[in-house]
Order: sequence, then structure tokens, then C-alpha cells
Amino acid sequence: MSATTTKLMTADELLVLPHTDERGDFRCELIRGELKKMSPTKPDHGVITAALTIKVGVFVEEHDLGVVFGAETGFFVERDPDTVRGADVSFVTHERMQTIENMEKFVPFAPDLAVEVLSPDNTRREMDEKVAHYFAAGSRLVWIVNPKRRTIAVYTSPTEVKTLREGETLDGDAVLPGFRYELAKLFAPLDKFKRD
Repeated sequence: MSATTTKLMTADELLVLPHTDERGDFRCELIRGELKKMSPTKPDHGVITAALTIKVGVFVEEHDLGVVFGAETGFFVERDPDTVRGADVSFVTHERMQTIENMEKFVPFAPDLAVEVLSPDNTRREMDEKVAHYFAAGSRLVWIVNPKRRTIAVYTSPTEVKTLREGETLDGDAVLPGFRYELAKLFAPLDKFKRD
């Protein structure tokens, strides 16, 4: 009896893969060679992602620090088998941007800052794995935003984390020096949604 093996996908194959199927367009990541399809996000996820993209983007532009990437830009964080992650918000310094040889491929490292906004189906194990991938591939700061609890877990390493609550202020640490954002302002738009 022979065992069947699944052929693992490479990052180069993912680049040319159509992101549509019989149900329409889909978002995806490549995790150790296996394609992981993801559902579209819900409104609270989109509101928080947009707010952070704008706030970080304006700060980065005003201080000429580098480049902010929108949701789902592919970052190559592990090879053989390949893993390509797409953070909700990403920042890369000018210095690291200059090392990218081919802008037609995925960014060949993790962003300096990776921001993930939790969805209801995200597991703790999955988020721990994402944090580990980001730091192993070059991230210096990771924010995990929980819209439901209105908290942000701020990672400065895979094992160093502090959790900020709604009355506190997020800062950019050494990655975005001088950046500050009150969590109450970040989460305020969620009060406009009708809740059960």
C-alpha cells in the first residue's frame, strides 16, 4: 500500500495562482507549502484595519520613514517549504526596501511592523505561529488587535508581549519612534455598529 503525498506549492506558484474559484474571489496565505483560503473580513475588522493603515501611513509619510503596505501584501517569511503571510497593515523602512531586488515578487522578508487584526475564527495557536514567523523573518514589532475585547497585544519579540486596553495609548516603540494612538480613538468607530 503506497502513501499519497500532497505536492507542496511554492511562493512562485502562488504568485501566478488565480485568486478566484467557483465561489468567487478569495484571500489566501501559503503556510509551509499549503494554500490556506480565508473568508472576507467582517465590518469591525475592516474599520480597524483602515484606521491603523491611515494613522501609520500618515505618520510614516510625515517622517519619511519608509513604506506602508495595505492588507494582504505578501511577505515571504519561511522557505522550503514556503510560507507567505499577508498582514493587515505592514511597515518597512527605506533601508530594507532598498534591498528588494524584484518588486514583481513577494517581499523577501517580514515587515519591520506587522499588524494583525483578529477575526472570530483566528485561534491562539495560529496567532502564535504568525508572530513567530514574523520575528524569525525580520520583524521588530508585531501588533495583534482584538476588536471584540478592544485590546492590542504588542510584541517586541516572540516572547515579550504587553497587552494594552482601551484607556491606554499605543506607541511605535523603536520602529516608529514618536508614534502614538489612543486606543479609545481607534475603537470608537465600533460604537456605531448595532450590537446584539
